[in-house]
Amino acid sequence: MSELYSLRMRAAQGGAHEAGGRHISGAEAILPEAELKSAALAMLERALGHSRGKADFLQLVVECVTPEELQTTPLLPVYAQANSDIEQGRRLALKALTRMGVAKEAALSGLNMLDGLSDSMRGAMLVCAKTGCRLDESGARGIRVSRIGSAEPAAFADWLHQHAMRGVHVREALLLASKVAAAPGMVAELCWSDDPEYTTGYVAAKTGYVRLPHLKVLGSPVGGRIFFVRPEADLRALRLYLEETAVLVNVPEATERSWLQHEVLP
Repeated sequence: MSELYSLRMRAAQGGAHEAGGRHISGAEAILPEAELKSAALAMLERALGHSRGKADFLQLVVECVTPEELQTTPLLPVYAQANSDIEQGRRLALKALTRMGVAKEAALSGLNMLDGLSDSMRGAMLVCAKTGCRLDESGARGIRVSRIGSAEPAAFADWLHQHAMRGVHVREALLLASKVAAAPGMVAELCWSDDPEYTTGYVAAKTGYVRLPHLKVLGSPVGGRIFFVRPEADLRALRLYLEETAVLVNVPEATERSWLQHEVLP
């Protein structure tokens, strides 16, 4: 394997995030040196032309990743759940979360936390899967999942095309959710995008990734993530894995596409 690098971009409006700037965009990749320039340019163009606004703070970080640092995890099975509106989508998200092991009260608490955001966070909230209480003390920063990539980008692109999943949103979400699901102490994840034109969200756990077409209002620039974790989870170890551990996601050689029209994961 050729030498790999972690490439990370973050962009804000009104100054750096740490100085109170409003989060605009972020992106992650693990890739060989030969692809760094083109990937960095694509990330910069994305930040400067984002639908959430024009960024005036941009940061690119490039770090070498040694083979000893790398971990791998499989891509989650993907399930597409039809829903006609936000109300139905959130009912189905609640149903999926409880089937994945999140207490109903905690799942409702997570949905309300995301729905109550006045603007998007940079990262995710850690929420107890039993009580629904927020466990991290990161404020608006949250826990940002970092150092993620595809083990075989070309094969992953082909797999997405074969399964009629196009666009940067689903590609990045699948990689991130696959890393998150493998985290120590993780139960499930709930997410909807902060991109105004993208209303699809998802619920994910080790059992699979459930896409829901309508989880927020079209045109809303507010989105976020909730990570539901076990009450006894080691938060320090969890945060170290999510933010610092380099993970490549393996695409299965053959995965059946599942369209679940009336129910979510069994």
